[in-house]
Amino acid sequence: MPEVQNDEEVPLLGAQRLGFSAGSQRLIRDIDLTIRAGSRTVIMGANGSGKSLLLRLLHGLIPPTEGHVEWCERPLDTAARNEQAMVFQRPVMMRRSVAANLRFALSARGIRGAERAAREAEAIASARLEHLVNRPARVLSGGEQQRLAMARALACAPRLLFLDEPTASLDPASTHAIEQIIDQAHDDGVTIVLVTHDAGQARRMGQDLVFLDAGRIVETGPVAQVLDAPSSAAAQAWLGGRLYLDPTHSSQT
Repeated sequence: MPEVQNDEEVPLLGAQRLGFSAGSQRLIRDIDLTIRAGSRTVIMGANGSGKSLLLRLLHGLIPPTEGHVEWCERPLDTAARNEQAMVFQRPVMMRRSVAANLRFALSARGIRGAERAAREAEAIASARLEHLVNRPARVLSGGEQQRLAMARALACAPRLLFLDEPTASLDPASTHAIEQIIDQAHDDGVTIVLVTHDAGQARRMGQDLVFLDAGRIVETGPVAQVLDAPSSAAAQAWLGGRLYLDPTHSSQT
């Protein structure tokens, strides 16, 4: 993958008072978050805490109902989104071969000719898909499909990669393969924002941890600090395997 150049003095992505409501229900509220170039941020929280929705808001897939997102201190727009990529827990594969899936993604970004061929070959090699290039993408195993999804995203040379539980349904070997791809991407300069339920994965893959509860950030800090000595009641309960009910949630909808 082409090496990404980052200006570490300028925040890559920032959210100010970000919120999202559906009817009278506030699903995301009062999010202030800064993602710096070259960082590895992990987002954790219980089911329904808003992790996946927050990623979609940060990536611009869904417009917020409150606040705003900035890219390099400018409004998030289509050009900015083209410097980002996102991989989902269940990737959507086109009814085409592995190679054709990659070619389509690159062509959609305006990358053609010799450069497209070079990026396609590099992405296939980095994801170890050489023996599968002509196979229909939809018949691949779950781990192979996720490797293709990673290759498809990284071939476009994003500066920021959002990952929404990319290994949640994978076996240990496939999980390790995906984590190796993420590590290499970060080494190449890609900023990582990863949603995971796995505390072990958070320790392996993250530097900073953001903990969500009921759509708001309740705790942030270095991964080891939050996991080993959480200060919020929500993080303490979740990491301890206990049910936590936010006493203010019912009154803030």
